[in-house]
Amino acid sequence: MSMKREWRRLAVEEVEPGLLVVRFNRPEVRNAIDTATMEDLRELFGPLAFTPGDLRCIVLTGTGDKAFCAGGDLKERQGMTDDEWRLQHAIAEESAYAVLNSAVPVIAAVNGAAFGGGCELALCCDFIYAASTASFALPEVTRGIMPGAGGTQNLPRAVGERRAKELLITGRAFGAAEAERWGMVNAVLEPDELMPRVMEVARTICANAPVSVRQIRKAVHQGLQTDLTTGLLLEVQAYERTIPTEDRREGVRAFNERRRPVFQGR
Repeated sequence: MSMKREWRRLAVEEVEPGLLVVRFNRPEVRNAIDTATMEDLRELFGPLAFTPGDLRCIVLTGTGDKAFCAGGDLKERQGMTDDEWRLQHAIAEESAYAVLNSAVPVIAAVNGAAFGGGCELALCCDFIYAASTASFALPEVTRGIMPGAGGTQNLPRAVGERRAKELLITGRAFGAAEAERWGMVNAVLEPDELMPRVMEVARTICANAPVSVRQIRKAVHQGLQTDLTTGLLLEVQAYERTIPTEDRREGVRAFNERRRPVFQGR
C-alpha cells in the first residue's frame, strides 16, 4: 500500500521514516465522518493488522483547531433507508475495527471536539493525548441510536462500568480534564503543546524494537479479554516471538557496547 496515494477525506503524511500522521480532513464540517471517510480509514488501516511493513507508529488527529472529529455526518444520512443505513454502518464498523486491530501503535491527538464516532475512533487508539480545549461525547442516545463502533465496549474498559453507563445513557459532553481524571486520556496539554508532545512520544516508540512493541500490544489487548492464567500464557507466547529476532541480539549488543540500539524490525 502506497502512503503517497490520494485520499478523499484524510491527509496522510509520513513525516519521517516509519512515522505516519493521519488527519481527518474535512474542517469545513468539523471533520465529520461520511462514507468516504470510513472507506479511507478502512483502506489505510485494514492491511496494517497483518502487513505493517516499515511503519512503527501512527498519529491520528484532525485538521484545524476546532475538532478532532465531530462524529457521523448526519446530513449524508438524512433520508437513508434502513438497508442503506445498515450498509453504511457496516463500513463504519470495519473502519473502527481496522484502527483497533492495527499492529502499529496508534496515538490519538485530540485537538478539539471528539463526538460520537470521533470519540469512538479515539478510544480505538492505543492511547489518547488531548488539548485542554478538547471535549468528548457519545451523544448517539439523543439521536435515537447508540454507539456502534466500539463505544459501549472501549469506554467502560477505559473509565469503568458505572461511569461509562452514565456517559452513554445521558449522552452528556465532558472535557479533557475529566477524561484524564477518569483514565481515558493519558495527558492534557495546551493546544500548541499537543502535537510536539505526541510527536516526541511517537518518536520514542519508533526507536524501540518493532517486534517487541507489537508483541506487547498483542499481549495486553488479548490478555484483557481473558482470565489472568490465560493472559500469562499469552504473554509467554508473545515473549517467545521476540527471542529469535535480530533486534533482540542487537539490543543486548548495544547495552554491552554502551550505545543506542538500532532496531531493524526483524
